[in-house]
Amino acid sequence: MSENKPSKRVIEIKPVLDVDAKVYPRSITGYFQRWRWVMVGLTQLVFYGLCWLPWNGRQAVLFDLDARRFYLFDFVLWPQDTIYLAILLALSALALFLFTAVAGRLWCGYTCPQTVYTEIFLWLERLVEGDRPKRIKLDAAPWSPRKLAIKSAKHGLWLALALWTGLTFVGYFTPIRELLAGVGNFSLGPWEIFWVFFYGAATYGNAGFLREHMCKYICPYAQFQFVMFDRDTLNITYDKERGDPRGGRAKGADPRSVGLGDCIDCSICVQVCPTGIDIRDGLQLECIGCAACVDACDQVMDKMGYPRGLIRYSTENAVLNKATRGEIIRRAFRPRVLIYLAIFLSVSLATAWSLATKVPLKVSVIRDRAAMSREAADGSIENSYTLQLTNASEQTRRYRISVDGLPGLRIADEQEVSVPAAAIGEAALVLSLEQGAVGAGAHNIRIRVEDVADPAVAATESARFWMP
Repeated sequence: MSENKPSKRVIEIKPVLDVDAKVYPRSITGYFQRWRWVMVGLTQLVFYGLCWLPWNGRQAVLFDLDARRFYLFDFVLWPQDTIYLAILLALSALALFLFTAVAGRLWCGYTCPQTVYTEIFLWLERLVEGDRPKRIKLDAAPWSPRKLAIKSAKHGLWLALALWTGLTFVGYFTPIRELLAGVGNFSLGPWEIFWVFFYGAATYGNAGFLREHMCKYICPYAQFQFVMFDRDTLNITYDKERGDPRGGRAKGADPRSVGLGDCIDCSICVQVCPTGIDIRDGLQLECIGCAACVDACDQVMDKMGYPRGLIRYSTENAVLNKATRGEIIRRAFRPRVLIYLAIFLSVSLATAWSLATKVPLKVSVIRDRAAMSREAADGSIENSYTLQLTNASEQTRRYRISVDGLPGLRIADEQEVSVPAAAIGEAALVLSLEQGAVGAGAHNIRIRVEDVADPAVAATESARFWMP
């Protein structure tokens, strides 16, 4: 495969003549459609099912805003752990760059919530109203009791799914079993009611009505995705050299004998497109990479007795140079992609290591600001502190407190404190030192807190001891 020098790429954005024209996607089966439904099933199994999974006597994944805790299986994250949220956002951006550089709008076509819920809503629509011709005919017909009943049934199913989706979403912030109990006895709080209906309405509106308009005009990803493309990015591609000129012909006819290409101009690739575009016009901003047109065209090619692949996943360089599949795969691992992959894996592994070795204990030391120091009855100098101990595990722990950093420094009161599971405890700490043991002023000390039963669970914080 010959190497092409980078060149400036111009994406033609064609004017849209009728943005209000409704798109009626035709149902299709095939290799890529099966994979789309596999991804629909997996994503919805995670979304609808994860909130019901019990773990250590509570919900496996729960954003407990009241307690300011985030439960993720065995991990309990606190507001101090927001660094992991920042890392998650960075990883999402890196994954976006990586997948887009390799395979274009792969996310949009298979796992984007807008795409997934639109596919589910379309399935319900087909279930009630029928496939494309019947839906077009029904919408064009005047209103009648039959039409009203069919439309009501469809919207009833849409609303039920949308409300259940809103309820599930809120179930990640309020335990789902408590939430359903609140629905049953009409005791939901105002914010829970608001978010159930808000998220439900968003699902109903986006998947039921906005559909392709969200992908074509509203989603920001669609507007800047092309800056992440290059000539070796996989996209849905129509082979113009093979397909043009287009035209009808008898089944099995040799297209070259009648001066035509392989495309019979049946327009099925347009009918199955969820955004209503004609992929034969070239790479377009509106294409979400779902490959429905690939499955449709392959079926037509099979019926005509022509080779598959007139519309296929390919790259601009591959089509231009007639590259083999092996050459396309080799060019997928180009320097840009390898850099994205290396950064993504490095950050992912570092984050996984950090979580795996994370100590479930955080210690904060607060000095008593009422008095820098005071003289005890025996003549020693005392400094007072408050320790805030965050037990980030799901078991009650008893901690032992020790200090060092100054000769003769000792703890004047209780040296052990118990903190309940997933809670923040406080301990008053009084440190004592004989007068004259060190010079006047502030001196650095270390306060160590460790689990009595498991010394590996320990934390050390710096503080200052004030000698008058």
